[in-house]
Amino acid sequence: MKLAIVINGGGGVGKDTLCEFAAKKFRTINVSSVDPIKRIAAENGWKGEKTPEARRFLSELKRIFTEYNDLPTNYILEKYGEFLRSDAELFFVHIREGEQIAHFIEKAKEIGPAPVALLVRSSRCRESYGNVSDDDVENYPYDFIYQNDLPLEEAEADFIAFLCGIMKV
Repeated sequence: MKLAIVINGGGGVGKDTLCEFAAKKFRTINVSSVDPIKRIAAENGWKGEKTPEARRFLSELKRIFTEYNDLPTNYILEKYGEFLRSDAELFFVHIREGEQIAHFIEKAKEIGPAPVALLVRSSRCRESYGNVSDDDVENYPYDFIYQNDLPLEEAEADFIAFLCGIMKV
C-alpha cells in the first residue's frame, strides 16, 4: 500500500524524528516544499540556521516563489510522481501553509491518490515564531492529529502504531 502524508506542525514538535521512525518500518520518501527555497537561500548566504529571523526569511522567500511560479508546489508534485513510480510505501511532504496544503492535495489528486493531512502537536514546542508559515499551522482541517508528548524511547512504537492505523496495516 502507498500512502502520501502532508505532515505539519510548529517548529520543534518532532516531525523529522517521526519521519525517521517511520523510515525504520516502511520504505519512505521525505521531502519538504521549502527544499528548493532552502537551496536558493543557501546560494545567497543563508547558512542553515533556524533562528526566528531565518525562519521568517525562508517563509517570505517561499511566499514570493509561490506567487511568482509556484515553485514549491511544482517541486513536491514532481517528487510525488517519483514516489508513485517507486517501491516506497510512505511519502511524507512537509508543507506549513494551509492554502498550500489544500493546493498540493488538489493537484496531487490529478496524478494519484489524494494525500492525507497530519498535524503533529507537542506541549514542548513554542507558541510563536513570528512568521505566518510557522504560526498558522493550526489553520487547516487536518485529517489526523498526532500528539507527540511521549518520551523518545516510547514515541517510536506509538507513532508506528498510529501510522499502521492510518494505513490499516
